[in-house]
Amino acid sequence: MVVQGSADARDARAGVQLEPFLHQVGGHMSVMKYDEHTVCKPLISREQRFYESLPLAMKRFTPQYKGTITVHLWKDSEGHLSLVANPRKENQEPFKVSAESAAAALWQTLQQSTGGSGSARILARLARSPRESPAKAPLRPESHLNAQVSSLVEDANGNQVEKKSFNPWGLHCHQAHLTRLCSEFPENKRHRFLLLENVVSQYTHPCILDLKMGTRQHGDDASEEKKARHMKKCAQSTSARLGVRICGMQVYQTDKKHFLCKDKYYGRKLSVEGFRQALYQFLHNGTRLRTELLEPILRQLQALLSVIRSQSSYRFYSSSLLIIYDGQEPLERTSGSPHPQEAPQVAHGSSPGGLTKVDIRMIDFAHTTYKGSWNEHTAYDGPDPGYIFGLENLIGILQEIQEGQ
Repeated sequence: MVVQGSADARDARAGVQLEPFLHQVGGHMSVMKYDEHTVCKPLISREQRFYESLPLAMKRFTPQYKGTITVHLWKDSEGHLSLVANPRKENQEPFKVSAESAAAALWQTLQQSTGGSGSARILARLARSPRESPAKAPLRPESHLNAQVSSLVEDANGNQVEKKSFNPWGLHCHQAHLTRLCSEFPENKRHRFLLLENVVSQYTHPCILDLKMGTRQHGDDASEEKKARHMKKCAQSTSARLGVRICGMQVYQTDKKHFLCKDKYYGRKLSVEGFRQALYQFLHNGTRLRTELLEPILRQLQALLSVIRSQSSYRFYSSSLLIIYDGQEPLERTSGSPHPQEAPQVAHGSSPGGLTKVDIRMIDFAHTTYKGSWNEHTAYDGPDPGYIFGLENLIGILQEIQEGQ
């Protein structure tokens, strides 16, 4: 992470108070919400260079890069910690968090009572440790989280701020990031963050599958210890067998009106058959399999595969692939049709051609390497074989699900 000089008190008054991004389903680095259409994350120089030199063919499959901002820690009069960003030049107006912001309300609630220690205890209940992770029973609905998190989103009078479930993973990452910043840097130290498109902003109930792609996850700069650790994770998961493993997911359950959430510990324990069942579950809304999603997902994955095959020298080590769709079904499907599976796939949530809208996006390029990238000692020829292997297997499994319907 890039660190700069110090901030003064004026920055907090004129800055943008960052909110936890409540739809982060995987990864270990905290993603923050800058505004409705923009998220930000700690800047890694290699990732910034990737976005700035991105091949044109890949742009449709990555979040739009919006530049960088300066961020610093700020503590209010009650001792609540937050991250504040200096506003971009095109947004000079001071930013105020909406009183109805669920993310802000939840984070403020987490810091009540005993400040940081109280929030840590609550987060410990929300984000289970690896030993407590429910990976042994792949399809148990143990992570609905509705009651756990809703109980936290209450004001002083006991009124719920917003009756909606949240994926605890983003809050877990946010807490860990704030703790590290507090322990390693002075409060007024400046940090650089990347600004990226919020790829789920257009969805009412974003269903997100975070897939770690490839058969190798360590970068060329990894230490021997880190290399061995990542190789072991790959060997013991579907990364070795399929070239892809689940890093996290949330899928909206229309019958219960909340998200079913899974984390990376669950994904690491899946067998090949368990992975197939998890893909099926990601496409199931608690009432039916969303079969109309399969064709647009497969089309976009095939298009991505063609692009990756054309990118010579690129190695996307430790990058992820997001599959996104809306848990809020098209209007025609919820308008009382006696046969919803036969309703036209048009209107709300649709893309050109009448197919239901989905997004396929590559993210996390801190360990990506390619010819011409700065200070690279290792150059590769041809496209990324591990990534291609993972995409081909992912496409094959989804095709099997499609043919089985």
